[in-house]
Amino acid sequence: MNSLQINPVAVDLGFMQVHWYGLMYLFGFIAAWLLARRRANHLGLTKTQVEDLLFYGAVGVIVGGRIGYALFYDLAANLDNPLNILKIWQGGMSFHGGLLGVLFAVCLFARKNNKTFFEVTDFIAPLVPLGLFFGRIGNFINGELWGKVSDVPWAMVFPTGGALPRHPSQLYEALLEGLVLFILLWWFSAKPKPRAAVSGLFLAGYGSFRFLVEFVRVPDAQYGYLAFNWLTMGQILCLPMIIGGIAMMVWAYRANPTK
Repeated sequence: MNSLQINPVAVDLGFMQVHWYGLMYLFGFIAAWLLARRRANHLGLTKTQVEDLLFYGAVGVIVGGRIGYALFYDLAANLDNPLNILKIWQGGMSFHGGLLGVLFAVCLFARKNNKTFFEVTDFIAPLVPLGLFFGRIGNFINGELWGKVSDVPWAMVFPTGGALPRHPSQLYEALLEGLVLFILLWWFSAKPKPRAAVSGLFLAGYGSFRFLVEFVRVPDAQYGYLAFNWLTMGQILCLPMIIGGIAMMVWAYRANPTK
């Protein structure tokens, strides 16, 4: 039986603590920056425009992620104390909220730089999964968002999850939503595709992987199981992504049948 014993504080300077969770977000943004510079010619962007896009995206992720978490997963507590939304160092980020924040940022960037919305989303879609990978590693180090009790050989005891071993669902998500989705999108976008096809594959791919992992992940305590008494909030939020992503890919190829 494995036991998680990782200090969530990476560096303690006395007057300030640097948490692994925050560092994971930094690593994710660095990875996105490096990949964006490599792909800049796909969209005809300058170095400055790439940096602007990543800045817009970073703000969208953080603001949207925190607001999304407050609305989707902890509404009552945040209504009682709205200042909790600002405490990002304590964890609590919603991917779906972060996605909405990024999409809003993309709208602003596309309008400013005379690009279409789907041109920009197709460009950034392959950049996102490595950020998700680092984010899930941050969840793992924090000992949060663990899975259900299990007897699989790699099950782990989490300090906040009781004495029984559990699925390390954060690592499942890091593998599927992070590495596997990155490889899939990078391969798919290597050659020109109909506009919106790459974005559609991202939505369908992430939604499907997240939906599957939710079956072994403990649902949020404040909600438990919702629809049909077995779907979690995460799965309910993923269903529109899966349906919308598939619809986008069908539309993209029908609108551009020669590609």
